[in-house]
Amino acid sequence: MTPEEEIIALRKQVAELTEMVAYLTKKIYGQKSEQIDPNQLSLLEGNDGVFITPEQPGQQSDADQVPAKKKRKKTRQETLSRDLPVRETVIDLPTQQCAYGHELTPVGKKFVREEVHFIPAKLYREHIYTQTYKCSECELEAGSAHLVQAQTPVALIPHSLASASLVAEIIHKKFLLATPLYRQLTDWQRLGIALSEATISNWIIKTSQLVEPIYNLLQQRLSNQRYLQGDETPMQVLREPGKTAAAKSYMWVARTVKQSPQQIIFYAYGSTRSGTFAQKLYRNFTGILQCDGYTGYNLLENSVTRIGCWAHVRRKFYDATQANGKPISSVPLALIDEMFALERQWQHFSPRVRRRRRRSKVRKLLKRFWQWIDSADVLPKSRLGKAVTYAIDQRSTLERLVNVGIMDWSNNAAERNMKSLVIGRKNWLFSTSQAGARSTAIWLTLVESAKANGLDPRGYITYLLKTMPQHPSFTDLAQLEGYLPWNYSGARHQDRNKASNE
Repeated sequence: MTPEEEIIALRKQVAELTEMVAYLTKKIYGQKSEQIDPNQLSLLEGNDGVFITPEQPGQQSDADQVPAKKKRKKTRQETLSRDLPVRETVIDLPTQQCAYGHELTPVGKKFVREEVHFIPAKLYREHIYTQTYKCSECELEAGSAHLVQAQTPVALIPHSLASASLVAEIIHKKFLLATPLYRQLTDWQRLGIALSEATISNWIIKTSQLVEPIYNLLQQRLSNQRYLQGDETPMQVLREPGKTAAAKSYMWVARTVKQSPQQIIFYAYGSTRSGTFAQKLYRNFTGILQCDGYTGYNLLENSVTRIGCWAHVRRKFYDATQANGKPISSVPLALIDEMFALERQWQHFSPRVRRRRRRSKVRKLLKRFWQWIDSADVLPKSRLGKAVTYAIDQRSTLERLVNVGIMDWSNNAAERNMKSLVIGRKNWLFSTSQAGARSTAIWLTLVESAKANGLDPRGYITYLLKTMPQHPSFTDLAQLEGYLPWNYSGARHQDRNKASNE
């Protein structure tokens, strides 16, 4: 290598390292939002450069812009559920006489204001007995005592204080409010019961095993779908055979698309992120899967068609614009934002209409995007170079989205479901055992599926924990079907309530 070539190589290395430092500094100390200033000037006409200085966009046509909609403020009737009980308080005079001593006659009451009150949670002890009867006639005939008792309902957990409502509240706090178990202990003690973390951990694991048939049935129903979305994220499990406590395990999520009438959000715990687990998770699925560019999905059978996520592509180009510490404008990012702007206009359209719109409008933007990508001359190890490489690697999966109108332009729905785990993970940090990690997957599946189907998760969980112990084995699949979220009897009442508030 000549001195001149060495100088050029070192300058490239310095540029890459400088960009890396600026990027990491921005990641740690900068804002986390990926929003772009809507007043920026367009880069899509008359600019062939890779980046330009922050001359902001703004020459996009009005037809391509989605005007910002100001949210309508909810009325009092929309804010309050009609199912809330109402108590009337009438403020009366201290005496029913006027100033001259005459008797007053009530003629009506005037409405003054409305307030909402909160009743703090309470525990109570339930002593369960069985009534015992005797038959005197049978006793005389048989010559021995003839006693009859009512059949006792099966306990949720034998020899335990746990009830369906108590365990459902613990699950609600952990998986919906992201409150770790050790922080719940003080609240339960104030309410009158001194629990240990080990006790309620065992309750969560044992009850997850009770509802596991529902979990397995949801996986079967998921595999029968034509379209799915998937994602995965790391988690820590302290006691895994053959692994250190600091080693990474993973939680995988697979879900139905938003336009599916029956919503399923399925979580699966895996000790590895390898493609073999992806094969196991999707082994009975034959259809179209939307996921990111992780190579583990490459091991899926040919019966699974993968399509990409434009949000992942956008994120990489956005990071490239922030790499040097100050925002700079980007042609590919502007094109991707135009695609998403159009998609927001069509989000409530039918799959067929969305497919037509994509073919007629988005294809033009895609053509310009790939033309820019093919002609880009960038440093391979720079943030922009990595973004270009990612887009090229995912090109075939990204282009398939044009013809699949039922799929969203991004995989954000699956990522939002994964966020429920991530928020909780920041608080409870890890699972101690594999049984605990699997119980987390089971309860997240039921909680998130209930939410996706418009149910009250706590009410649905309480229902499962009350009724399923009375059926220790499900010989009839139709009997198990009745426990799926969309067959939950409480759903009809909630749907009526939701419709009344819209």
